Amino acid sequence: MTHTEIEITAELVRDLLRDQHPDLADHPLKLGARGWDNQLWRLGDDLAVRLPWATQFADELLRKEHTWLPALAPHLPLPVPVPQRLGEPSERFPRPWIVTTWVPGEPADRAPATRAAEAADALAAFLTALHRPAPTGAPAGRDRGGPLADHAEGFARMFASAAELGLIPDPDAVRTVWEDAVAAPDWTGPDLWLHGDLHPANVLTADGTICGVIDFGDLFAGDPACDLAAPWILLPDGAAERFYDTYQPTPDAATLRRARGWAVLRALACLHIADAGAHGRPGGKPTWGPPAHAALRRLTATAHRVPRR
Repeated sequence: MTHTEIEITAELVRDLLRDQHPDLADHPLKLGARGWDNQLWRLGDDLAVRLPWATQFADELLRKEHTWLPALAPHLPLPVPVPQRLGEPSERFPRPWIVTTWVPGEPADRAPATRAAEAADALAAFLTALHRPAPTGAPAGRDRGGPLADHAEGFARMFASAAELGLIPDPDAVRTVWEDAVAAPDWTGPDLWLHGDLHPANVLTADGTICGVIDFGDLFAGDPACDLAAPWILLPDGAAERFYDTYQPTPDAATLRRARGWAVLRALACLHIADAGAHGRPGGKPTWGPPAHAALRRLTATAHRVPRR
């Protein structure tokens, strides 16, 4: 993470609004969250301001959301943060920023889904609606959505480090899941719209089920298996099967195998982020540990099970 040299405060956000969107400048303002790429400030009851504060590529991710998400949002069955205004770089703040709708709910890393059937149905409906062929010119994934074999080096590095730290109870079973996923045939269908970053902090819950999806900075077109990894890390035990029975079109066996590989990658990354948080390192988030451990437990429990489809 590379934090911006300018401290983001309520006063700065309000000044930016006065300069570029003065009709919004007098709305109540309070810090909502400090994410991986952006800070989120709640603006009144219905809006939010997102400003890049870490990572150099956050700027292009915000502009991508502003370009593409407004056209996709009306077709999605869950609330998402729809961009309303774009803030351009200025002397006060040399990076772009956006005003979006506010999506209520608690991040799933802090309030996991507990109502298995309802959460599985909500996630399946959302991804069924999102996963449509993307138009020519749709963005490509930064490092996701292509062949899993391209991530062999990254898997090996994260796997070795997690095993050395004692974060993986059954390393052999994790390796079995990964190797089976890499051996699965690649996606040959059209490039579909994908969220691309469905970790627990980007999915919101209320009353035990999923109520919203946020942070579309990684929105891109590619292999749906990348998003279809989400049930393993977001849903309660036993709910992944219901998700795959509900999602349409029904995934074939190769897609299910690749999804398990993407789930392993996501879980390993979350384990390292959680370990960093447990040791007070920058960018660490201890709350990412439990869903990552749960995902690996679920995946390794079925390591030798052949997908039904």
